[in-house]
Parts: sequence; structure tokens; C-alpha cells
Amino acid sequence: MRHHEVHRTARIGWLRAAVLGANDGIVSTASLVIGVAAAEADRGAILIAGLAGLVAGAMSMAAGEYVSVHSQADTEKADLERERRELAVDVEGEIMELAGIYVKRGLKPELAREVAIQLMEHDALGAHARDELGISEITTARPLQAALFSASSFAIGAALPLGIAWLSGMSYLIPFVAISSLFFLALLGAVAAHAGGAGLAKGSLRVLFWGAAAMAVTALIGRVFGTAIG
Repeated sequence: MRHHEVHRTARIGWLRAAVLGANDGIVSTASLVIGVAAAEADRGAILIAGLAGLVAGAMSMAAGEYVSVHSQADTEKADLERERRELAVDVEGEIMELAGIYVKRGLKPELAREVAIQLMEHDALGAHARDELGISEITTARPLQAALFSASSFAIGAALPLGIAWLSGMSYLIPFVAISSLFFLALLGAVAAHAGGAGLAKGSLRVLFWGAAAMAVTALIGRVFGTAIG
């Protein structure tokens, strides 16, 4: 009977981008809405600012993730190309290099060399990519995937406080947006922690702290500068 396991590390690529995007969407849009509302702007100005923040933030997340992850992909490609050239001119040296890695991990030198030879016979570049460079199918950079997950999750996250602002009366807009956004952040932290195998409480608290701090600071800025300008 074949044993099959599903590991959480397979989720690293998309989970990081999705959590980062949703968290930023909730925090930045809620903070923006609260800051503008604290400056005593009217409902139209608040909603327009929130919508503009949603669109600009989603595009910024997509571009930022694509560029940064593409840089990682370029680095991986360059390292693999260098390894390919070294394998073409110095097979024995590459065997010794790989065997040295296995010795450090606890294998005896003779066994380490035999393992290195067999792995290189099967897939020399793959063996060096995985064990020397730390590049695997799980961790390899996927720029487009990161960009799409970040942008879409940001937009979904941003739509939550924006929707609350649209439904709330002006008298209660700030507390409603703040409380609901903290609830959404706690839920996001718990879901992300569960997907990653971490504790739910810890995952919720760490996003709650930074979210509450961001909203408090922007509310203060809106109140101070709104009063000063007005």
C-alpha cells in the first residue's frame, strides 16, 4: 500500500501571498477609511478614498509581489545555470561537493559518496539544486502566482471594511469599521495559523496588534490634521 502524506510546506508559495494581501487589504483600507472619517469628511469622500485605496493597493501588491518574486526566480535561474556548467566540466568535484553535504548531515563518507553518485546518475542538476542550493518544487519562485494571489486577496480584504463603511451610519462609522476590521483580522490570523499548523490564538493576536495600532495612528492623524486644516 502506497503511503501518501500532504505537508503544509506545499502551501508556502500561495499562502504567504494570500495572507499578506488580505492582511494589507483589511488594515490599509480600514485605516484609510477611519483616518478620512476622523477628519470629518462626508460619506462620499470616505467611500471614494476607500475605493481608490482598494484599487491602488491591489495593483501595488500585484506589481510588488511580481517584481520581488521574479527577482528570486532570476537568482534561482542564474544559480542553476552556473551549476549546470560546473556539472559539465567537473563531475568528480561535484560528486565530492554533494557527498560533503551528506557527511555533514550524518552519513559516513563511503555511504555519502555512494548516495551522491546514485542521485547524480538519476538527476544531477536536481540533486544539486535541492541539496546544495536549497531549490525544490515546493520553494521555487512563482512570480505570477504570487502576484495574482496578493492582488485578489488584497481586494477581498479591502472590500470588507469598505463594505462596512458603506452600510454604517456616519455617527457609528469609525467604531463599526474598527471593530469589524479587528474581527476580520482575528479570523484571518486564525485561518492562516490553522493552514500553517500554528496556534490559533497566537496567529490572531499578532495581526490584531498591528491592525489596531495602524487604525489608531491614522485616526489620530485624521483628527489632528483634519481639525488643523478645517
